Amino acid sequence: GLGMGMTAPVSITAFPTEDGSLQQTVKVSLRIPSQFQANPPCPSDESIKIEERQGMTIYSTQFGGYAKEVDYVNYASKLKSALGSEAAYRKDFYFCNGYDPPMKPYGRRNEVWFVKE
Repeated sequence: GLGMGMTAPVSITAFPTEDGSLQQTVKVSLRIPSQFQANPPCPSDESIKIEERQGMTIYSTQFGGYAKEVDYVNYASKLKSALGSEAAYRKDFYFCNGYDPPMKPYGRRNEVWFVKE
């Protein structure tokens, strides 16, 4: 019953297939605003879960524009190429992050994160 404004980033956990495309199953995560983190309100929708994301070290790349799935897949591929075979990171998932509201037409920020092992 509490209203919480939109937070950034909106983070989508992507599970890539062998060909680099994304599986149909994704997990969308929203940051709980600071004032609610100590005691978050209980979701009234059973499909919404509160999870604590542990600290992590990431490899990241940033790009602009209105991001679509193909953009995240392409930038994940570019990040993978840039890291080469020496970098150790999780290959079973990565994060697709958007920082801007839909009505912001210019200067948009999107990121792909690989989690360092």
